[in-house]
Amino acid sequence: MTKTREAFSVSESQAQAAAKIPWRSLRGLLLDWAGTMVDHGSLAPVEVVRSVFSEYQVEVTEAEARQPMGKAKIDHLREVLSIPRVAQAWLDAQHRPIDEKKIQEIYHRFLVLQKSVLARHSDLIPGAIEFVQFARRRSIRIGSTTGYTRELMDVLEPLAAKAGYVPDATVCSDEVAAGRPAPWSNFRAAERLGVYPMQDILVVDDSVAGIQAGKLAGCYAVAVTVTGNPFGMSLQELANLDDEEINRRHLRAEQEFYKAGADLVVQSVAVLRDLWSQSVTG
Repeated sequence: MTKTREAFSVSESQAQAAAKIPWRSLRGLLLDWAGTMVDHGSLAPVEVVRSVFSEYQVEVTEAEARQPMGKAKIDHLREVLSIPRVAQAWLDAQHRPIDEKKIQEIYHRFLVLQKSVLARHSDLIPGAIEFVQFARRRSIRIGSTTGYTRELMDVLEPLAAKAGYVPDATVCSDEVAAGRPAPWSNFRAAERLGVYPMQDILVVDDSVAGIQAGKLAGCYAVAVTVTGNPFGMSLQELANLDDEEINRRHLRAEQEFYKAGADLVVQSVAVLRDLWSQSVTG
């Protein structure tokens, strides 16, 4: 059975954390893309990070490729290269240390490869469009931020639009001075939405960097686990896990997100919808 919105129930600890968020005063949402709204498991970035390094005869594990998730892609690549094992693998394969010129070369190749796979990883996550509709009925402005560049989003946004998801504003990593965990993309998105103060905005993201950026901007921040980077699984792969294992992995990711400053941690945006609804009607 494929795990969808109905498979996740709201826990007592989630309800307690949700009770501390002023839902009725929220006027804006800033939603991440891969792993939060589209691309269940945030698979596209990982696939391409591993592929681009393989072209240089450097094997990068999935865990290593996921470690900097949420950051601007140029920073993501730099951080992967800074992992001691990867740095040594690069030296063994290329016989010279990495330099900025080579990083830029890898980055431009990454962009080419990423554009070619986005269409295969553009499906909306179950419950995502219903969550947006729920928010719009409450006159919430919908913004989005991403570690993708504008060039990549020009591919992804039309695909999401065909499925019914069209945010009021999208800010890309190359449209601000620095990507996550810096808060600039959240400030820019708030400006485009015309929503302030920042405490009236809720950031939703599946990466530690994204949660940190939200808190640094002064927003409330909700982390997503099952549909995003912490699990790294497609819907089909998730269906092979039993509920006990899903809960174990969720709780492990939950601890990391709360350490990063998250106000609430949920399995998916669909669960967030349920919590929000309960909080304003309870």
